[in-house]
Amino acid sequence: MNYDSVPLRDFKELNDWETVIFVYQSALKQVETKIDILNGEFQHRHKYNPIEHVKSRIKTPESIVKKLKRHGYESSIENMVRYVNDIAGIRISCSFTSDIYLIADMISKQNDLTILARRDYMKNPKKSGYRSYHMLVTTPVFLSDSIIDTKVEIQIRTVAQDFWATLEHKMHYKFEGDGPDYITKELRECARYVAELDTRMEELNNEIQKYGKLSDKK
Repeated sequence: MNYDSVPLRDFKELNDWETVIFVYQSALKQVETKIDILNGEFQHRHKYNPIEHVKSRIKTPESIVKKLKRHGYESSIENMVRYVNDIAGIRISCSFTSDIYLIADMISKQNDLTILARRDYMKNPKKSGYRSYHMLVTTPVFLSDSIIDTKVEIQIRTVAQDFWATLEHKMHYKFEGDGPDYITKELRECARYVAELDTRMEELNNEIQKYGKLSDKK
């Protein structure tokens, strides 16, 4: 098939919720496959996996509607596609902080992904203490008669940060974003411990790697 002759389609041409969700699910599968291949290639070349595990999800219709209402938008397919950037989401967990930027760089070099935005919450943590690296990308979904560029949000963080973020997420939804002060304060303190732990573990890993190189020279 000559893909140059396949028309680019817009979500505006899709008039039912199920088809829109199908396209997002397809985009999610494509990006997941890319990440799996990159991880496999890295293991093949360097005998090391920068990725510990990958989780993906499609936002539920209820969550999408709730998010639109929270930001003052009516529930429509057009608003959903335009204003909700995390309908399709992938979370990548890795061992060390340096792996986060390594993975982000590998993803950035995929020439069939378009990077729409980046948010570096590693260097600029949220007030809550949240640390992560976010990328918003689009990937072309090839249907039988058209191509639709579809957004996927990618979050990259360490295992320790992921553990913290899971608890923070539970609190956010349990108290609808307004948790008790003492829990919020404790979470911020835990975020500081997590950041310190990540730094110390990275330093230890670097020392271990140096020791291994010295041993090889003997």
